[in-house]
Amino acid sequence: MSSRVLTEWKPEDNAFWEKEGKAIANRNLWISIPALFLSFAVWMVWSVVVVNLSNIGFKFDPNKLFWLAALPGLTGATLRIFYSFMVPIFGGRKWTTISTATLLIPALGIGFAVRDPNTSYTTMLILALLCGFGGGNFASSMANISFFFPKAQKGTALGLNAGLGNLGVSAMQFLVPLVITTGMFSALCGDSQICVIKGQTTSIWMQNAGFVWVPLILASTIAAWFGMNDIASAKASFKEQSIIFRRRHNWIMCWLYLGTFGSFIGYSAGLPLLIKSQFPAENPTQYAFLGPLVGALARPLGGWVADKLGGARVTFWNFMVMAVAVFGVLFFLPYGGVGGNFWGFLAMFILLFFTTGIGNGSTFRMIPVIFLTERQRDAQGKGADAQEQAVKDAGKEAAAVLGFTSAFAAYGAFFIPKGFGTSIAATGGPQAALYGFVFFYVTCIIMTWWYYSRKNAEMPC
Repeated sequence: MSSRVLTEWKPEDNAFWEKEGKAIANRNLWISIPALFLSFAVWMVWSVVVVNLSNIGFKFDPNKLFWLAALPGLTGATLRIFYSFMVPIFGGRKWTTISTATLLIPALGIGFAVRDPNTSYTTMLILALLCGFGGGNFASSMANISFFFPKAQKGTALGLNAGLGNLGVSAMQFLVPLVITTGMFSALCGDSQICVIKGQTTSIWMQNAGFVWVPLILASTIAAWFGMNDIASAKASFKEQSIIFRRRHNWIMCWLYLGTFGSFIGYSAGLPLLIKSQFPAENPTQYAFLGPLVGALARPLGGWVADKLGGARVTFWNFMVMAVAVFGVLFFLPYGGVGGNFWGFLAMFILLFFTTGIGNGSTFRMIPVIFLTERQRDAQGKGADAQEQAVKDAGKEAAAVLGFTSAFAAYGAFFIPKGFGTSIAATGGPQAALYGFVFFYVTCIIMTWWYYSRKNAEMPC
């Protein structure tokens, strides 16, 4: 089993798992987590960069800034569609190495581009699109880790991978405002820029927002190549995996995961600019990291609770709280430029982020259970060999669905910040977008109850 390719992998066999499987699975998980952490950091870095561009001389209007915050979500979601199928084709070790290394392109590009306020908007758009590499990595990372763990531990393992990976958003939103105040890379990467905020002039090094990630990306790429494994039995062509497009529960779970992860990543991308537009007296970089931090930490908890209580039950009640939290945000928003309560607004958003984390963990717990149950039902009464094959088929299908649903949900990183921008441009405030989000959560409540959580549901999980 020392080979980089694991020719025998039976995580549901307790003896195998305790003897050697657990150690190998955990090693792959703990190398995967920092790679995914960096992916999220690079993917969402524009959410902080855009807040500072006008302060250092870039002449982009608010709508252009919302586009820069939203575009990484568009490409990240689209790349996830393809990345969903890459691990069974290339192998988890190889693909993690390749996909992590691609993060160097936008990280270096941003570092050079922001040094000059005359850099064209087109160049900035291209760099925002390239940050989608970070978004794409989530699909392949989750698909890969799903192969390593037994059914009873998938919720916790996937919750740790995703939850600690999601921390990259919060860490980035906390770290970037700090590193741009220091000349840590000035010897290699140039002088500071003049930053003007409310008439006060300071020096900042915006290039550090990109360059700070480069050595970490290099280290993570090397760790993936030398420390991870490929699983021989997890090999599958795109044609074999594409059967998921004929599975109804794939599409239902896409919708539900859009409600949880789509909300997490969309609010992460849009909240800094939303604070700046609705509460101009506040510095959004001081607070924006708190929501993604809470959401990321809640995700493993969501997976763990779902392992204990059932994913569908947790998901159902979680969507109820999400809808209530949005009404709370609406209550504390200023209306017509007057009133509003920033601390109430922030508290409601933190609650909203907490529920996105719980829901992310619980929905991803549902997927492997749904597809294992469905394949085992199909194989019932056909003998031991059919049951064994059903488990293998379910593993491949669940891995593909985990990746594909994450691709579908990642479009939230585009539509939520763009929804805020469009609502503000059309009506003067974000209220219209938020009412739309409430309506969407109601559809998620109904679908979860009907298909998964009610008595005699089609697929209780």
